[in-house]
Amino acid sequence: MTATLRFWAAAREAAGTAEEPVAAATLGAALAEAVERRGGPDGGGAQLLRVLARCSVLVDGMQVGRADPGTVALHEDSVVEILPPFAGG
Repeated sequence: MTATLRFWAAAREAAGTAEEPVAAATLGAALAEAVERRGGPDGGGAQLLRVLARCSVLVDGMQVGRADPGTVALHEDSVVEILPPFAGG
């Protein structure tokens, strides 16, 4: 399963890219892959992990909310939007 992660604002800065493909069947696996690519939670991925903890996530336009990322299914060509909190309106 190939999905696309799109990082916005502070998430883009922490990821070092605006967008990247991942091969994952669940949101949890996709986010873990993104963290691992940056050195894991104990390396360079720690900054991304901290930002992800504060982000809202949309999968194919639907808000994930507080759902367990391991239970959120991704489909071929799913788009995951990772949105940090924004100031202002």
